[in-house]
Amino acid sequence: MKAFAYVNAANQQEALAALSTATRGRRLPLAGGTDLLGLMKDYVAEPDVLVNVKNLPAGIAVPAQGLAVIGAAATLTDVADHAALAKTYPALTDAARGVGTPQIRNVGTVGGNLMQRPRCWYFRNEEFHCLKKGGARCFAVEGENQYHAIFGDGPCHIVHPSSLAPPLIAYNARIKVAGPQGEREIEAGTFFLMPDRNMFGETVLEPTELVTEVVIPTPRNVSAATYEVKFKQSHDWSIVTASVALRMSGGGGGVVESARVVLGAVAPVPWRSLPAEQMLKGKRVDEAVAWQAAEAALADARPMSGNGYKVQVAKTALRRAIMKATGAKVV
Repeated sequence: MKAFAYVNAANQQEALAALSTATRGRRLPLAGGTDLLGLMKDYVAEPDVLVNVKNLPAGIAVPAQGLAVIGAAATLTDVADHAALAKTYPALTDAARGVGTPQIRNVGTVGGNLMQRPRCWYFRNEEFHCLKKGGARCFAVEGENQYHAIFGDGPCHIVHPSSLAPPLIAYNARIKVAGPQGEREIEAGTFFLMPDRNMFGETVLEPTELVTEVVIPTPRNVSAATYEVKFKQSHDWSIVTASVALRMSGGGGGVVESARVVLGAVAPVPWRSLPAEQMLKGKRVDEAVAWQAAEAALADARPMSGNGYKVQVAKTALRRAIMKATGAKVV
């Protein structure tokens, strides 16, 4: 890989100072490195400076009321094994538990999972100068596209790889960001950007900013779940992730008052399905209603030449997530 300088920031302030003059791709934050180091080895990322951000906030607080707070430097293992998080936000801890292998979860962080780059093999291959690298076309359109997007209509057909993003959006979380101009909070659902709004990145972050914390409101009368389908169960990215949060009348087992439905790995951003949410609203959930919501969610899917199978996989994943949220046995 290209030689680089390393700034060992002792705290958030030092990390922000080291990134304060950053331009796109030249100075990059490094936490667990499970994504960035691979990009560097493949010469997709060639930073001049890496800035240690392992000393960003790493705590997890889950009060009985108010906002749960998860530090960006908390590891995926921290999230997966946190008993209070699992009790209140099971869709999130299930998603964290499904990431990679124990070794990856031990070093991968919450901030890194949200900020990881696409797994598209054209983007990751230094031989392909694709749209996301300043090229003229998306090679997936006429190439091998079995793992690419079925929503979004291009022009770049990546899928977002974050496992934590769908449940965080389903829980209506906010992402705290710090930079030279101070701090700001961004709704998780607007944090990610389609390629036509940011071709060289996947989020609203400026090169000088860092994710510092995630805050999640305490769910009231909400039943939630995540269901993920992978090509293989050991160390793989999902083909489809489905996260749902159902606000139920009477605290569960009743009618759905409102729903938030988010699909992962089907579009360049975590894909919220308003049609599925409308289908669930006012219904008492059973298998038939779950299938109707799944059909509604995928009605506008536009698969490519090699990924039509993802439509049915997504329907099944969403149906199972909905039933899992209601406490039903998933089959």
